[in-house]
Parts: sequence; C-alpha cells; structure tokens
Amino acid sequence: MKSPLLTLPGAVPAEGVDEGVAAHYGDLFREQRALADGTGFVDLSHRGVVTVTGDDRLAWLHLLLTQHVSDLPAGQATEALILSANGHIEHALYLVDDGETVWAHVEPGTQEALIAYLESMKFFYKVEVADRTADIAVVHLPAGSIAEVPQGVAVRETPYGRDLFLPRADLEAYAGQAGPPAGILAYEALRVEQHRPRVGFETDHRTIPHELGWIGSAVHLQKGCYRGQETVARVQNLGKPPRRLVFLHLDGSEVHLPVAGTELRLADDGPDGRKIGFITTSVRHHELGPVALALVKRNVALDAPLVAGDTAAAQEVVVEP
Repeated sequence: MKSPLLTLPGAVPAEGVDEGVAAHYGDLFREQRALADGTGFVDLSHRGVVTVTGDDRLAWLHLLLTQHVSDLPAGQATEALILSANGHIEHALYLVDDGETVWAHVEPGTQEALIAYLESMKFFYKVEVADRTADIAVVHLPAGSIAEVPQGVAVRETPYGRDLFLPRADLEAYAGQAGPPAGILAYEALRVEQHRPRVGFETDHRTIPHELGWIGSAVHLQKGCYRGQETVARVQNLGKPPRRLVFLHLDGSEVHLPVAGTELRLADDGPDGRKIGFITTSVRHHELGPVALALVKRNVALDAPLVAGDTAAAQEVVVEP
C-alpha cells in the first residue's frame, strides 16, 4: 500500500519489505537527529494492522501468544510472538488493548497469514479478528515528542515512543501538524542502536526467542501453554540457544555497508576462515557511524574481532552467551 506522504518534498521511496513509505526525505542524519531529540514522526503506514474484538479477546489471545495478556490493562502496550510447533518465530505483534479492542501492528504483508492462523484457532471463543490495514495507518512519534494525539486514536506508549493507529484518511492532515517527517531508514538506525530485533531481519526459519533477547519483553516464562512453549522451556531450563544477537561497530573507512546476509568470520582466521554468523541489519548512525545487528554462534568469544566480508567489526554484547 503506497503512502500519500511519498508526495512530500524530498521523499525517496523505500525498497524491499518497507516499500510503500519513504526511505528518507533528503537528509538521513538530520532525520535521525530529529527523532533522537523527540521531534517529528515516522510514517509506518505500510505495516499490517490487525484488531481483535469480543468479550473473550484477551483470554483467547493469552492461549496463542508468548506474552501474558489475559489481564492486560487497557492502554498498556506490550509485544508478543507467535511461534511454530518447534518454537521458531513466525510473527511479532506490537499490541495494545483500548478496553474494547486489541490493536496490533505487524510486519508489512504478514497480516493475511497471521489472520489465517488466528481464524483457525477461534473455536467457540467470542472473538472477531479483522484486517484493518486498508483503513488504519501506523504513525510513530519518538520518545519525548509533544505532538498532539488525535482524540479517539489507539496509542501504544513504549520507552521508544508512541505508535498511533490513525485513520488512513487522516494521515496527510496529521503529517502537516506532527512536525518534520523522518524516513524508515532513520527509524531503522535508531532501532539498531536500541538493539531491537525485527522479524524477517534478525530472524530466519530457525530463530528462537532466546537468540534475540526477546525473553521477558515478548515472551513470558510464567504463563500457560502456547504453541512452541516446549522449546522455550527446554532452552530456558536445560540449555543455551545455538546463536546470539550482537551489536557491531563497523570499520568507518569502508565506503559500502555490508548488506544483510554478509557472512561473519573471526578476523584472526582470515578470509578463508569458517563462517561464524551473518549480518542481519546494517545502518549508518548519525553518532555511532556504521553499525549493525548480527547473529553469531553462541561460543564466539565476546572480545573476538570479526570481519563482515571485507569489513572489520567489533562486537558489543546484546544476548549473553
């Protein structure tokens, strides 16, 4: 779904998964600094929006999600995962309940598969699931923003900012009063700085929650059964995940960033060394320079210098080995 904000001055369309919104509006670092200072907004209207209504909505979702939501207070934001039977991550939901409706935004283009799964699990519960992507746009206000929130709009308030579930018809008018726009590249740069994983970026077909540090924030260890719980419990109680998320400081003298999927090796092993991980997201940060998130084998030494392709990389621990 193409955003009307792509007509704003300087807008350059994003590509790939984030197609449909602006990558930037002409000045990537200025946009990053604005978000870091708590000004402006990010158009996330390409993300899928799913709602769940009905008296049983929280009790029902509690059975399906990794998060404890049966007693979720109205207005309290949370995030949750849906796992496969083997415990691999399939969906991440960023949700809030407004007292009558659970609002969730998800990765672009994944809402249909998510809704198909939810519909298959309704059974006798009094719930209704709806795809609201066509009429609701997600807008992100950074932490510290004093931009006004329209009355009646559902809001997810988090330490990183506020996600607004705004009527799509109001998007252009709201953009005119919300401050300077920032593109998805600026949003992603701050996400990487904050070590926040993203499904489809930090995940592959075998990623489990422990590898990305999602235990606690998206996975509650003291709740009842859900699909994939056996894997979560087994890793938590008996073992360690095979991989771990790391934050990388990349050599700033390189012209090109190593792209997602670039293989990581130990610097001491040279270019022919064995693969010990791969880049998941790489960005240029307005203060830190070129940085990235990556998955590496759990037993890689914490102080080991790495190489991403031909680019030197220094680790910063996100998930403890």
